Amino acid sequence: MNRYLTELIGTFFLMLTIGLSVLTESPIAPLGIGCALMVMVYMGGHISGAHYNPAVTLGVALRGKCNWVDVIPYWVAQLLGSAGAAFVVFTVLNKTFVVKPGADYLAGNGLWIAMLIEVLFTFALTLVVLNVATSKKTAGNSYYGMAIGFTVLAGAVAGGSISGGAFNPAVGLGPWAIDAVVNQAFDYSYAWIYLAGPFAGATLAAFAFRVQSPEDFAV
Repeated sequence: MNRYLTELIGTFFLMLTIGLSVLTESPIAPLGIGCALMVMVYMGGHISGAHYNPAVTLGVALRGKCNWVDVIPYWVAQLLGSAGAAFVVFTVLNKTFVVKPGADYLAGNGLWIAMLIEVLFTFALTLVVLNVATSKKTAGNSYYGMAIGFTVLAGAVAGGSISGGAFNPAVGLGPWAIDAVVNQAFDYSYAWIYLAGPFAGATLAAFAFRVQSPEDFAV
């Protein structure tokens, strides 16, 4: 239970930072988001692995460092943390928000471009997690949280205006759920981007890590 609570808390504060910084139009929103993830990773890494992201959980499970029986409970905790944070953002600012592609990428080929960005940066994020937090070569390092947080920071700066910069199904879906309930607007037109993209990126990262570090899988 302590692992699931940790996943809920970490995802909650990641999503809270995203929602408040985006809706208040903070000019340094990506920095705040990357730093929030970094400190939450340091907070919970030794307890749950500090995934805070269903795609990362999938990647770590494929790598063999997360029991498959924990995958669904992790996902539930992450989604509850995200939706809970989105509700708090609504309570504080009286506004809901959703993650969606930039204005130039809302239709046609633009949607596939947005999904490609989600695939690529989730691939990068998961591959960094696997290398700095699960590899025998980097065991016991003190920089894993910074590496993970800065990966999301880089992705948000480079790809946020294209795909919305979720790189995380919980970030993509939690705010949509609250928006749907508050506004009675059940439009999930872009939800598939934040499911297919991150899960595909994480799966590719798990296989890439296996090629990078075969010694981690040696019997």
